[in-house]
Amino acid sequence: MITPGLQYPVFGPEIQCPHCRQTIPALTLTDTYLCQRHGAFESNPKTGELVHLQSGRHWRQWNQEWYRQHNHPDGIRFEIHEALDRLYTQGYRATRVIIARRYQDLISTYLERSTPWRGQLEAPCPRLYGLPVEFSPDPAEEPCWAVVNFDLEKEPGAPVRYPYFRLFE
Repeated sequence: MITPGLQYPVFGPEIQCPHCRQTIPALTLTDTYLCQRHGAFESNPKTGELVHLQSGRHWRQWNQEWYRQHNHPDGIRFEIHEALDRLYTQGYRATRVIIARRYQDLISTYLERSTPWRGQLEAPCPRLYGLPVEFSPDPAEEPCWAVVNFDLEKEPGAPVRYPYFRLFE
């Protein structure tokens, strides 16, 4: 007899599609979930990732939300830009962006830098879209940063985390 938990992929009998957030079923006895709109997603129990088979995009989950894992600087930059637009349309203004440390090498060449004023010892903080950029703590200190891509600090209040799919509500 097969244990019911072993019939389904690592995330259970159904998940929300990372693209459209519709509930999608698992295909029994496989590691695959199937969205009618976006096709197949394969789960990897060893890495905890979900891979969209058509595009090769990787997703990881934190607190029941899917976060796309970027491997190109344009992807993370686009995601941040869209989140800034969304925040602005809600009547808020971002004051700082905190980017996951795992993207530091990927995005560092795209950060705006200016030379320090005469007499200043340090160069000013790097910027992206005019906002000061900081990089996250190590995921060993705060485990969410192994999955979450960035936080926007808005005026006033706490940071706003953006899972990729929420940008297109």
